[in-house]
Amino acid sequence: MTRYIRHAAAFCALLLIALLVNATRVQVVQSDALDDNPANRRGAIVRFDQPRGDIVVDDRPVTGSKDTGEQLRYERTYKNGPLYAPVTGFASQVYGTTFLENAEDDILSGTDPMLAPLPLWNDITRAQNPGGKVVTTIKSAVQQAAYAGLGGKKGAVAAIEPSTGKILALVSTPSYDPERLSGTSRSVADSWAELNGSSAKPMLNRAIRQTYPPGSTFKVVTAAAALDAGVVTDLDAATKSPNPYTLPGTSTQLTNEVDGCTNASLRYAFEWSCNTVFAKLGVDTGLSDMAGTARNFGFNDSGLKIPSSVAASNFDTSMDKAQLALSAIGQYDTRATPLQMAMVAAAVANGGSVKSPYLVDRTTTRDGDVVDTTGTKTLRQAMNPATAMQLREMMTDVVEEGTGTNAAIPGATVGGKTGTAQHGIDNSGTPYAWFVSWAQAADSGEPAVAVAVVVEDAAADRGDISGGGSAAPIAKAVMEAALKR
Repeated sequence: MTRYIRHAAAFCALLLIALLVNATRVQVVQSDALDDNPANRRGAIVRFDQPRGDIVVDDRPVTGSKDTGEQLRYERTYKNGPLYAPVTGFASQVYGTTFLENAEDDILSGTDPMLAPLPLWNDITRAQNPGGKVVTTIKSAVQQAAYAGLGGKKGAVAAIEPSTGKILALVSTPSYDPERLSGTSRSVADSWAELNGSSAKPMLNRAIRQTYPPGSTFKVVTAAAALDAGVVTDLDAATKSPNPYTLPGTSTQLTNEVDGCTNASLRYAFEWSCNTVFAKLGVDTGLSDMAGTARNFGFNDSGLKIPSSVAASNFDTSMDKAQLALSAIGQYDTRATPLQMAMVAAAVANGGSVKSPYLVDRTTTRDGDVVDTTGTKTLRQAMNPATAMQLREMMTDVVEEGTGTNAAIPGATVGGKTGTAQHGIDNSGTPYAWFVSWAQAADSGEPAVAVAVVVEDAAADRGDISGGGSAAPIAKAVMEAALKR
């Protein structure tokens, strides 16, 4: 009998060991796979069982959470949703997250270990931290000025503080209300289908995810390259620039929209946007110096994050002289996001130094204790400081007496550059209107803001759209708001 009891006890011990091994396999070895299994709803239930942390603008939350009493309990809400959609993105129980809701999801959802009161606290207690806060660099008055200025037209605005890289405004229109994608009802699916099917593409963040031919605003980059390379040494000296200019190796002739461009000085050509002068200037400067300067401004950088990823702006590094001539005036394959062109203007305003743009000032716990901060970081030196001073002078001339007078602000120093970018088959599309600029208050030692505006108004008459006419007034309103803050 004793032998049978020993056998039974040994068998029970083996079963117990097998159970422990299996429990370890399930809870440790397979835990990640089971957590990520789409059939496992525990993660989603826990994730939405508490309010999500807020995204903050000017010390006020622009997001919230609503208790629905459903299994996925809390739904995301938005204040002025269309205004801030390019900043916040959406947080949907069905379609996931985008932009700051995605990039800062660990903080907002409470899963970031830095939110725990003690190291490894959550691993020991299996507790869930309250969602933290994401405090943005956006200034509401600047954001509202940009949004109102665009007035629903297709387009975008990016505004940066030149000395720090703080993004003061990031607007894309037409926009949408992210709250339409919160919840799990049928209306959410209908909204998703409607928004994605719209020809206006309201969910496209044109400020950081759409690239456009920058047109004549790219002449800022071309001028910087030519001055740094020593191709031009005197802003007021005549250049050897025929009008029309025959593109090298072709019979295609480039012309101008204004008079006086034949052999015009760099100052005059910049002020009145002479295509012939800048096309030839790009060829004379050469591909290597042109591409290098474009790179220093931020072109061809596929790794830029703010913290959401930014589409890479493009300047080809392999092309013939005719293509280089067109690229030098912001055409051919040259393309840029509005944020990139704001960085170009900011570099001029900041002595040639390109600061890394950023959208999050700091993250905190729900109670306001700082988790992390974002500091100013220099990406590159785009040009010599002396070149930046010359460009500031020429950009000021554009606003005071050239094509950008609509951006002038009484009592402030404003520099700008207009641009009208052709696109479409045989340039048949309505041109994009561009304006890049910076503004400095009379009592300030440095510029307060750099702005880029692009308007792609398909309803406008082709002859009515121009950087000075369509985009400059929007930039002016944005700069005025920034100067008042």
